[in-house]
Amino acid sequence: MPVQTIPPRIRWAVELMDVQSNDQVLEIGCGPGAGAELICAKLETGKLFAIDRSESGVDRTKRRNHAYVEAGRLVVRQIDLATLRVPVKRLNKVFAFNVNLFWVRPCDDEVALLHERVVPGGAVYLFYDAHQPELVPNIVKKTSAALAKAGFRVSVVEQKAPAVIGIIGKR
Repeated sequence: MPVQTIPPRIRWAVELMDVQSNDQVLEIGCGPGAGAELICAKLETGKLFAIDRSESGVDRTKRRNHAYVEAGRLVVRQIDLATLRVPVKRLNKVFAFNVNLFWVRPCDDEVALLHERVVPGGAVYLFYDAHQPELVPNIVKKTSAALAKAGFRVSVVEQKAPAVIGIIGKR
């Protein structure tokens, strides 16, 4: 099986999250599993719960990260955030990359669920490719508003190369 590369934008995002060995992390929209691979490599006693609405995303993440699934560090489920019941009571970090839910439609219930599950001092990290600069202000405005409305303290980070925007909601 060929080695799968990890895009620099995903590396940057995961590094910014500063995953600790005992973190309980939720990844929304795990897709091909690159983020899960990087996050799980940092976990020892912690766990990553990865979800995706797409069956192919779940399958790709499981295949790419089979060793982490077997080791019990990674649980992958086909489900959307609205119907998620996280198997742990408290999360340290939530990670999503290019998940449009947070800026294309109302997401009060989903963000309230995250606020309920993220421990004080924990954070939600929502990253987006910024290669369409005309979309960035709308993404930042709507995503920030959704997080703030749920009680998160919001900050925005940006990287120029590769072009990525991050909206971080701290609890």
